[in-house]
Amino acid sequence: MASRLLFTPIPDFPIPVEKFPKPHQRVPCFTFTLAPPTSYSSKSISSSRRGSPPPPPLPPLNAVKEELIQSPSSEPTHDSKTSPSSSSKLVLVAGGSGGVGQLVVASLLNRNIKSRLLVRDPEKAISLFGKQDEETLQVIKADTRNPEDLDPSIFEGVTHVICCTGTTAFPSKRWDGDNTPERVDWEGVRNLVSALPSSLKRIVLVSSIGVTKFSELPWSIMNLFGVLKFKRMGEDFLRNSGLPFTIIRPGRLTDGPYTSYDLNTLLKATAGQRRAVLIGQGDKLVGEASRIVVAEACIQALDMEFTEGKAYEINSVEGEGPGSDPQKWQELFKAAQAQ
Repeated sequence: MASRLLFTPIPDFPIPVEKFPKPHQRVPCFTFTLAPPTSYSSKSISSSRRGSPPPPPLPPLNAVKEELIQSPSSEPTHDSKTSPSSSSKLVLVAGGSGGVGQLVVASLLNRNIKSRLLVRDPEKAISLFGKQDEETLQVIKADTRNPEDLDPSIFEGVTHVICCTGTTAFPSKRWDGDNTPERVDWEGVRNLVSALPSSLKRIVLVSSIGVTKFSELPWSIMNLFGVLKFKRMGEDFLRNSGLPFTIIRPGRLTDGPYTSYDLNTLLKATAGQRRAVLIGQGDKLVGEASRIVVAEACIQALDMEFTEGKAYEINSVEGEGPGSDPQKWQELFKAAQAQ
């Protein structure tokens, strides 16, 4: 039976934990009905859309053509060594409504992989992804900056994690509410990693190129407010955690975030002519990376055993790319290790 989910505005001031011993909550996403596709928009995401009316129902995922970073010459293939059954996976995405995170979630949904979103604003997640069956998509309100939010029950059944949390390198409106690099990229990552179960098969962390050179030009300019330093601290904490991990370090992010609040827009996003992918190691790459490509790299790396315990830099360049072909991505990751 379909249900309608109503949200109560959440105040932006801190609430004493002792008054609310269970600060996190699971928000079910119920099934939706068929409706004509809505028009698309590419305006910037605004966190102040609490009062916006709910989006119209979306068409079923299987009615949407998979176009996420899919190049004309790249048809998906299936490799039992790199693509285990989707029914055996439950992927927790931290920061699932952000620029990279929303593309990760859309792609997971399109692959019929069960997902659990860790977000500060469930209303925004529902607006982006529609009302999904809770067996497919679960939305949990929690803030990685607050360790008391990360109750062990959140991670029950989770097999993989993709962490896409982040903020701006320089002071901006996104820093409001203590959303600084130190709180997000260091303390938030530390809190999340500390809460993860030892049974986890893989965590993929989105970091940044330049983290090993934050005291050198030109990276020292980007690091004026500590973003690269704090990302590196988050990386190091993950390395020392004993958990199986892969780190993805994108160049300057391009493409998106997409803000039409329509899953169709996310699934049809393309990287234009810059679909080719460069992957390196040793923090040597300098350039840009499409958010679409970064999201796909995170998903592909989840199941490649040889990427465990390694960090990869990633850029997007003009040309035909790997699309969502696991074999082509495997070749890219392996080539980086051979350099």
